[in-house]
Amino acid sequence: MGLADKAKNAAEDLKGKGKEATGEATNDDSLKAEGKTDQTKSSAKQAGENVKDVFKG
Repeated sequence: MGLADKAKNAAEDLKGKGKEATGEATNDDSLKAEGKTDQTKSSAKQAGENVKDVFKG
């Protein structure tokens, strides 16, 4: 996995965590759900990149 991909996935995960925390603090269920969705997308991308790494090595 490229360093840029790792950084992009980490940034997306942090953005999702921020949205989730903001949604929790403001009682905004929609924002909280959006944050969880961002985190899930990031995790899925990370898993896909890890599979690619296994086959490269």
